[in-house]
Amino acid sequence: VQLQASGGGLVQPGGSLRLSCTASGFTLDYYAVGWFRQAPGKEREGVSCISSSDGRTHYADSVKGRFTISRDNGKNTVYLQMNSLKPEDTAVYYCATGRLLALIGSFYNNWGQGTLVTVSS
Repeated sequence: VQLQASGGGLVQPGGSLRLSCTASGFTLDYYAVGWFRQAPGKEREGVSCISSSDGRTHYADSVKGRFTISRDNGKNTVYLQMNSLKPEDTAVYYCATGRLLALIGSFYNNWGQGTLVTVSS
């Protein structure tokens, strides 16, 4: 049972990246999936989440209009499309699964290992 986050890298301000969260050993369909991030010296914060069934989504105010979460159940993968990236988006991004749709880390009990996003010129 494993979650693998990937797609991070170095991008210039204003650029885009797409993060992927792929599950192995279980089916993502039954779970809400959240993306969280933690910048150096800062607390972890919720970025976005998507429900297991009806596609409801939530976004942190800081990323609304720039980030889009989606899921492809056929590929057992959830994506986070990040556009108009800013230096303050620099962080390690984690995906996690849970039963409830919320941007609260304690609601999620299975975490991937994280992928680093660096936004810098």
